[in-house]
Amino acid sequence: MSSNNTAPAPTGRRWVWFHRFGSPAWIYGFSTRWAPVCGWIAVVLFAAGLYLGLVVAPPDYQMGDSYRIIYIHVPSAWLSMSSYAAMAVAAGVGLVWHLKVADLVARSIAPLGAMFTFCALFTGSLWGKPTWGTYWVWDARLTSELVLLFLFIGYMALSAAIEDRRTAARASAILALVGVINLPIIHFSVEWWNTLHQGSTVTQLGRPTMDTRMLVPLLVMFLAFNFYFAGAVFNRLRGELLHHERRTRWVQELAHG
Repeated sequence: MSSNNTAPAPTGRRWVWFHRFGSPAWIYGFSTRWAPVCGWIAVVLFAAGLYLGLVVAPPDYQMGDSYRIIYIHVPSAWLSMSSYAAMAVAAGVGLVWHLKVADLVARSIAPLGAMFTFCALFTGSLWGKPTWGTYWVWDARLTSELVLLFLFIGYMALSAAIEDRRTAARASAILALVGVINLPIIHFSVEWWNTLHQGSTVTQLGRPTMDTRMLVPLLVMFLAFNFYFAGAVFNRLRGELLHHERRTRWVQELAHG
C-alpha cells in the first residue's frame, strides 16, 4: 500500500515545469523579469554589431559598401523562419494540450515574425537593385519568403476574425502547422532550383567563404536580433496575458497594488 502512495511523486516532479509554463501568473512574472534583461543585452549587441559592421568590416571587393545591408537582411531572414517555427510549435502545444498560455505565446510571436519577414523582403529588394538591376524578381527564395509573410498575416487575420477564442486558437493553429512546410522550401530553394539568390555563406563552417572581419559582426547582429525578439515576445505576452486574464483574481490583485 505504501508503494502505491509514493509512486506518483517522481512523475509530479518531472512535469512541474510543464504546469508552471501553463500558469498565466507564473509566465507573467517570468516575462516581467526577463523582458528588460533581453532588451538591454540587445541594445549592447546592436551597438557593437553595427560598429563592427559599418566601421571595422572592410568593403567587399565586388559590391563595395552595398553588401553591409546583410547585417540587417540576414538576421531578419533567419528570424522570419525561426519565429514562424516557434509560433507553430506554441500553436501546436496549445492545440494538443489545450494550454491557453501556448496560444497566447503564438499570438505574441506572429506580429514580430511578420515584421522580420517584411524587413527581410524590403532589405533584400534594396540589395537586389544594385546587384540584379531590379528591386524584385520571382526568384524561388524571394517568392517563398513572400508566402511566409502571407502565412503570418493569415494567422493573425484568422485569429482575429473568429469571435470564440477556443475556435480561433484551433483554426489558426492548424493554419500555422500546415504552413511549416514552407520553411524547408525557403531554406533549400537555392539548392533545389536555379535561383539568383546566393547560397549560404554563414553556415558553411567547414569552408568559410566570408572574411572574419565581416563574419564576426554578422554573428553579433544575429545575437542582437535574437535577444530583441525574446524581449519583444515577453513584452507582448505580458499584454496578452493581462487582457486574457483581466477578470481573474491575480490580475485584479496586480492592478490594485
